[in-house]
Amino acid sequence: MFLNDTIVITGASSGLGAALAKELASHQPNLVLFSRNIKKLQQISAECNLKGAKTIAIQGDVAKPDDCYNLVEATIKTYGSINHLVLNAGVSMWAKFDEITDPSFFQEIIQINYLGVVRMVHLFLPHLKKSKGMISAISSIQGDIAVPYHSGYVASKHALTGFLNTLRMELKNTGIDVMLVKPHWLRGTALRKNAFDKNGNKVGDSKREHSKESISLEECSRKIIKGMLNRKRELVIPPKLKILSWLNLVSPGLVEKIVSGKLKEQE
Repeated sequence: MFLNDTIVITGASSGLGAALAKELASHQPNLVLFSRNIKKLQQISAECNLKGAKTIAIQGDVAKPDDCYNLVEATIKTYGSINHLVLNAGVSMWAKFDEITDPSFFQEIIQINYLGVVRMVHLFLPHLKKSKGMISAISSIQGDIAVPYHSGYVASKHALTGFLNTLRMELKNTGIDVMLVKPHWLRGTALRKNAFDKNGNKVGDSKREHSKESISLEECSRKIIKGMLNRKRELVIPPKLKILSWLNLVSPGLVEKIVSGKLKEQE
């Protein structure tokens, strides 16, 4: 299925990126794992090699153009091509906008969640055209609807949705497919712990717990891999969240009430 395919995963040292890498490893692909945390990245790389993958770990930051360029160079030099670009690196926030002391951290959110994707796609696109490859970007259902305390994150995911939907249209006759992944809350990630608070610092450990409707990294990974195999254009996890996006078009006030209620369950 993915045997000998070259798959690049950003944000691969923990959370969903690491889970995806380990799940894909049993298919024996060529994996290129990219993250700022080289120590964790090397641990994940070793686990993937034990499962049958050929893996290299590249340290870097999607917000730094030189690091992105180095990733492309290392990928092509090592494996000669790329078949799947999985864009997973991301950062969140948890703060009410009118309580934020300095909104400058919004720039970092945009740099990582949106412009990091733009850079990666732009650099890898010529190689993806040659292989008729696939771009899979991990967004969020928040790319469709608003969620309190996440204003900068929501904005970045809306931008990502607009960019990739436009890109898909432009690449229609190139053989490249674009899949936008919109998962619900995920258990087992450090996204909330590493989110920005109102002072631009990391939230850190919190007593907030994910709702019962949150999904595991393993379940999410399996669904994403199935979507990659079927070259889906959009993947909402779980599928019932599609109702929320549709409802937002016809009754946005009701959706605001539903979302606000769900958010209170996590406080």
